[in-house]
Amino acid sequence: MRPALTRHLTDIVPFAHALLQHVLQPGDVAIDATAGNGYDTLLLAQWVGDGGRIYAFDVQAQAIEATRERLQAHGLADRVSVIHAGHETVMQHVTQPVQAAVFNLGYLPRSDKQITTQADSTIAALQGIWQLLRPHGVIVLVVYHGHAGGKQERSAVEDYVCGLDPAAVRVVRYALANVPNDPPYVLALEKLEPFRSDSSGRTSDMQ
Repeated sequence: MRPALTRHLTDIVPFAHALLQHVLQPGDVAIDATAGNGYDTLLLAQWVGDGGRIYAFDVQAQAIEATRERLQAHGLADRVSVIHAGHETVMQHVTQPVQAAVFNLGYLPRSDKQITTQADSTIAALQGIWQLLRPHGVIVLVVYHGHAGGKQERSAVEDYVCGLDPAAVRVVRYALANVPNDPPYVLALEKLEPFRSDSSGRTSDMQ
């Protein structure tokens, strides 16, 4: 019997987590732009260690409480600022350079499905986090788009990230191609090193 493909091809959420874990080191700062039930916030807090800092955002009180409870249960609440506000306010709360950020676009599981992330605020959050992001830092979006309004947000976000300067950012889309019913997929953005001109006027990267 042939092994399942998932033995070699990582599923969507584990792929997103692998990207984040790869770039995070102890002492780093990261953002969970959609705290939800706190699962990603907890992972980020574990990966950045005692000297790191996580900023977790959510507009729903239910999500804020669930995230705080999860962190307290694991003894990691002191590493995380849990912020009851939309992720578009990120620049009001975070001033440190950021190594990674994660979004889960859609609605909070087991809650009101009418409360979802929105294209305008998601793009505003991306723009704010981008200003804070270190070179070679990453932003990972897990795009759930099977709900009402999900396709509109998906299209707007894809249009935005695909229009970014390829000299400044690498954008990757990781998706299941043969699964029905709008499976989630990953959009990942890596900030590239800035370029500068040398004395001859030629461009060279700063590494």
